Amino acid sequence: MNKVYPSAQAALEGVVADDQTVAVGGFGLCGIPEALIAALRDSGVKNLTAVSNNAGVDGFGLGLLLRSRQIRKMISSYVGENKEFERQYLAGELELEFTPQGTLAERMRAGGAGIPGFYTRTGVGTVVAEGKEQRDFDGQTYVLERGIVADVSLVKAWKADAAGNLIYRKTAQNFNPVVATCGRVTVAEVEEIVEVGALDPDGIDTPGIYVQRVVLNAHPEKRIEQRTIRQASAPATSAAGKEV
Repeated sequence: MNKVYPSAQAALEGVVADDQTVAVGGFGLCGIPEALIAALRDSGVKNLTAVSNNAGVDGFGLGLLLRSRQIRKMISSYVGENKEFERQYLAGELELEFTPQGTLAERMRAGGAGIPGFYTRTGVGTVVAEGKEQRDFDGQTYVLERGIVADVSLVKAWKADAAGNLIYRKTAQNFNPVVATCGRVTVAEVEEIVEVGALDPDGIDTPGIYVQRVVLNAHPEKRIEQRTIRQASAPATSAAGKEV
């Protein structure tokens, strides 16, 4: 089965809709499906619940969807470096469900594995545990976290074959594998597409059974979040005029 679509827009056609839960891979701006996010913005769907480790930055990544006001709620671990997120949240225009990073990864892994919930000690005694069931095991208190199943998952991989088998590259793997498995429909953006059989089976990170659609983005921007440039200070000198 050939799962390759000619464009990001075509890959999302008939898949995305208002009021959906959309899980998005990436860590900061590393390994984000940037073309699919832009296509999701252009689709015009609204009232989305976005599940992602972070909320992008102003004007890029999920920041595009925040600027266009298409996200109603964020489920994430880190929301810094995004002024529009801050403005909407403080104004009461955006819902936020903070989830510890490891818990967020496990919630998506559990959802993809058909596990409805699990207990963890992370977050006990904090706002993370408010309103959630808690139980004691072996003298310790645990909080119940629900697995996450997204209507649509958007992931970024390095290489794929036409059957949707994916290989991620280095740290761009991050959240993408668990995002890929927790979506009812998973769309993958990749930098290279090869023929079925060209990938080493032992090197495949996400089997194609989890992926319904694939789109090529051979030249992604791959932005970095910050670049700090500091002028080199002049070397110190001794009283004799020698560098020290």
